[in-house]
Amino acid sequence: MKTAKPAATADQATSAHAAHAAHAHEPAQADSQEAALTLAEEYCRERGEKLTPIRRKVLELLLNSGRATKAYSLLDEMRQIHPGSAPPTVYRALDFLLSAGLVHRIESINAFTVCHDLTQCQHGILVVCQQCGSVTELHQPKLRQALVAQIQDAGYRLASDEIELKGLCAACQAAEAVAGTGAATPVAAAK
Repeated sequence: MKTAKPAATADQATSAHAAHAAHAHEPAQADSQEAALTLAEEYCRERGEKLTPIRRKVLELLLNSGRATKAYSLLDEMRQIHPGSAPPTVYRALDFLLSAGLVHRIESINAFTVCHDLTQCQHGILVVCQQCGSVTELHQPKLRQALVAQIQDAGYRLASDEIELKGLCAACQAAEAVAGTGAATPVAAAK
């Protein structure tokens, strides 16, 4: 079992590791993001639709976020790039991205996140961290079918194709545990 480090040392190590990890993965992340945007453009073109510059930028902002993001946070980011952006601009882009299956709407925190598979979404079970907004997509057809059967047996019909489960991710659980010892601050809520 590891011994606990003093709080300041642990925080400094975590910050240094996070800064190094972010720097080391920037080119790979940029390449991956550009590949995802290219894939989304091709997918829209195949459907006879267009990923306009505004739609593309909203998708890019969601990719950059890496977690569920509220529409008004996206609007704030859009205004930094396009100062005249208005709520309908972002909402129309999000409506398109939802209908194309490129993003998910996370009802429990009223936010949006990129579909991890972009054009081939086969999940239907989303686990959402209620603290930081991270989303994990589960591809478990048998589990989903069993849940849907139980829901129908109870006399209900799902309002959407996705099943959303609320939770607390491992990182937030760890931060909560450390915060309980007074060594760290709680993780910020989803944007």
